[in-house]
Amino acid sequence: MSAKSSTHKDAHYTADPRVHIGHVHLKVADLERALSFYAGVLGLEVTQRLGDSAAFLSAGGYHHHIALNTWESLGGSPPPPGSTGLYHTAILYPTRTTLADALRRVLHAHFPLEGAADHGVSQSIYLRDPDDNGVELYCDKPKDHWPRTPDGKLAMFTRPLDLTQLLSEASADVPLSSGPRDL
Repeated sequence: MSAKSSTHKDAHYTADPRVHIGHVHLKVADLERALSFYAGVLGLEVTQRLGDSAAFLSAGGYHHHIALNTWESLGGSPPPPGSTGLYHTAILYPTRTTLADALRRVLHAHFPLEGAADHGVSQSIYLRDPDDNGVELYCDKPKDHWPRTPDGKLAMFTRPLDLTQLLSEASADVPLSSGPRDL
């Protein structure tokens, strides 16, 4: 059986539980515009830049959580609806307060939200970056509060997230982005 035709039911190996997604690398049409969003609005730090063609960004001093490049996409357009590809990049915030701070900055920069949800295990805000890539900003709930079935399996759901309540938890001292969305 080829690797392409195998299914998860065929797996006899379980990955080490310390394995995690290290970074996302996105093709963008305009590096400066993408940096205005990821660094300017979301506050990620540029850790390295390769001229006008690529940049690496992170939070907390990691080498990079997100990479951006124009190597194959300079001036390009997003994939058309109905095509395969990345659904969204999910950025995990450590607390509801830091998620609220991010929401406040996104709204101040006039990025429209596509949705907001309580999933039982997490609370999420959905939007699009300047290249029309899906972005989820979220925070996890404490693991002991995750909904479970009587036999202990996860029972995630999707319910509306009260954005007014979330915004009321934002820090007053977090600076807003430099101005309205001019991307």
